[in-house]
Amino acid sequence: MTGGAGFLGSHLCEQLLERGHHVVCIDNLVTGSLANIEHIRDDGFRFVPHDVSEPIYIEEPVDFVFHFAALASPVDYLRMPLASLKAGSYGTHHALGLAKFKRARFVLASTSEVYGDPQVHPQPETYWGHVNPIGPRGVYDEAKRYAEALTMAYHGQQGVDTAIVRIFNTYGPRMRPNDGRAVSNFIRQALAEEPLTIYGDGTQTRSFCYVDDLIRGIVALAESGEHLPVNLGNPDERTLLELAELVKRVTGASSEIVFEALPVDDPMQRKPDITRAQQILGWEPEVPLEEGLSRLLREQGREPITI
Repeated sequence: MTGGAGFLGSHLCEQLLERGHHVVCIDNLVTGSLANIEHIRDDGFRFVPHDVSEPIYIEEPVDFVFHFAALASPVDYLRMPLASLKAGSYGTHHALGLAKFKRARFVLASTSEVYGDPQVHPQPETYWGHVNPIGPRGVYDEAKRYAEALTMAYHGQQGVDTAIVRIFNTYGPRMRPNDGRAVSNFIRQALAEEPLTIYGDGTQTRSFCYVDDLIRGIVALAESGEHLPVNLGNPDERTLLELAELVKRVTGASSEIVFEALPVDDPMQRKPDITRAQQILGWEPEVPLEEGLSRLLREQGREPITI
């Protein structure tokens, strides 16, 4: 599990351990944290500090290689653009090489960002995207697009058993408070009774999936025989202004909402078409946004306000 000490990686480590797997967690801790995995007390779990831009060596047999190492937050990939590109290129190559050598199934964590600022709505897996390769977001978007191309090349030419999951906005426990994403930003600001900052006019939309739902879908994809990309996300589309108002109600905050300039190339719409996930995996999200936000607050020791 590359990126195993990150937000999604740590939850996936837990789920795989619960299913009886032994897990080797690889992370260079640039954006991941030991705090995300320090609670894991399982003889089948091992942490290896390693940068995936270098070759990966694992002695024991391997059944699955999950490549989740990435600088997924805008705060991180804008600060470390070359590291973002290396995680998507060298990192994916090394993880695929390990899967090939071990004859393991490879699961790539891709992203809805491969669709860029979409001209098709909602976004199906057959849509090729509308991405600016030289814009500030290109170091993440194109890293993931390249990773998908590399994954399919290893599958087609080298016969590696591969899967690609396109992950839409996900939230839940262990999100970094300052990762620059809407849910974590709004909750951090609301709990501190600070103004909630919306970039743009708030009409841009996102679809927010609770982490437990996402992890369930990733495991289902890993255990399937599917090779083509599969969207995983919650199609319940909300504007950012709606999200900010909801966070205020759940937290009971009296914060005002302020507006800042929209970042360059920030997509205006995000909504997954999850038809393939429903048909192939029998998967769809179960946790409504209001309930998920309440769970997140309880994890932080705060009692949510009943809506």
